[in-house]
Amino acid sequence: MNADSLKQLNPKNVWENFEKLCQIPHPSHHEEKITQLIKKFGEDLGLETIVDEMGNVIIRKLATPGMENRKGVVLQSHLDMVPQKNSDVQHDFERDPIQAHVEGEWVKAKGTTLGADNGVGVAMAMAILQSKDIAHGPIEALFTVSEEDGMEGACALKSGILNSDILLNLDSEEEGIFYISCAGGVSTDIKLHCHEEKVANDCVALTIKIHGLRGGHSGLDINSNRGNAIKILSRLLWRANRKYPLHLSHFDGGSLRNAIPREAMAVVTIPKTEEVSFVNFVKEFFAIIQQEFVLTDTGVKIEIHNVDLPGAVIDAKSQEHLLNAIYGCPNGVMRMSPEVPDLVEASTNLGSAKLEKGVFTALMLQRSSIGSLKEDVADRIQSVFELAGAEVEQFNPYPGWKPNLRSPILHTMKKVYQEQFEKEPEVLAMHAGLECGLIGHLYPNMDMISAGPTIRHAHSPDEKVNIASVEKFWTLLVETLKQIPEKT
Repeated sequence: MNADSLKQLNPKNVWENFEKLCQIPHPSHHEEKITQLIKKFGEDLGLETIVDEMGNVIIRKLATPGMENRKGVVLQSHLDMVPQKNSDVQHDFERDPIQAHVEGEWVKAKGTTLGADNGVGVAMAMAILQSKDIAHGPIEALFTVSEEDGMEGACALKSGILNSDILLNLDSEEEGIFYISCAGGVSTDIKLHCHEEKVANDCVALTIKIHGLRGGHSGLDINSNRGNAIKILSRLLWRANRKYPLHLSHFDGGSLRNAIPREAMAVVTIPKTEEVSFVNFVKEFFAIIQQEFVLTDTGVKIEIHNVDLPGAVIDAKSQEHLLNAIYGCPNGVMRMSPEVPDLVEASTNLGSAKLEKGVFTALMLQRSSIGSLKEDVADRIQSVFELAGAEVEQFNPYPGWKPNLRSPILHTMKKVYQEQFEKEPEVLAMHAGLECGLIGHLYPNMDMISAGPTIRHAHSPDEKVNIASVEKFWTLLVETLKQIPEKT
């Protein structure tokens, strides 16, 4: 189906807005065009529209008649999306539109991330701003930038710019679940200079590729036991380095610190006399990996084939330091919460690792609802890579969001959900980061909650949003706005 098929879905204004967003490239740090779209959208509606220095957009809409004394509500979502694609798909996220289409009960993209995270939330806020028949009190729609890579938009938000008492974050991914807490995070970057040398005579070059993994969101999916392609490949190379006279030339895995890497590849050289043995070693290793991930990542594949000899390889000492560091780097769940069942309390994700022309770089993200644990995990990673002689930078720390089970907006939305759907919603804490932590730090008295429609496999090319859940969440949002209490 073509993109127009989205316009046939309900609620019409939401899907029409989402389809427009899909036409504008908007990966993190490249939101200029979509910022201009939202700015023009607000101005064309005749609404007060503000764009701050970072590119965040705030659009204010007055209360509908009879609702002027209701508490003000911020509808908050982020403009950027995670740019991930399958390796066989040609797509430039800075130039090409997302090819969204209907597939059964879902909306998906063709081989790329869809941007439902958080495009559906943006589209819903736009539909509220457009509406002429929805009762609501004063509205502030806050559209932030660069949420997916460090929450830079929310970090730059100024105190006092928002006037509302309540914040509805539209960035959750499971209909029927209300989130009242999230993890904080910190980013870690690695840079290691390796010595290069000429390729030895009588060698062959081989490329090894790990692919077919599910990947996913480094917060929501970190406890799902999915494979990290970088870690699998580094494990293979670490073991091979102790068995063969192996030399590493190139490494490339993942691209984003907040996405579990689905693919990784390396180029190595090996003496011609060892080629057959080495290929068999890789095949045996693959059988082990298949068995380990038989329930969680059944699509994993390892390919090995000959390529042209590279211009250079890194020397033995650099290679030992590098492989020790990548293999030894903590990754995944570090600690589960002793208080909240099934909640990850601390984690880390090795999201990107690249070796090119003798320079190794890596991108990571550590998360925890406890600040000291977040720092501890980041420091452990720093210690591992500093032993290898790497430069390590920790930056963009952001706070978590503490739960409040006595939250008035939580009480209101639970009541509305029960009335509309005749069942109780779940109330949970989230290990992923939400901008609520940063906004709550600036506005400690703001009452906040996060909810949204059902999105599966965010941050991966398998991302999809459930159509029925969008309509259901829209109903919840509209009815909640009608029942926001009066100012006291």
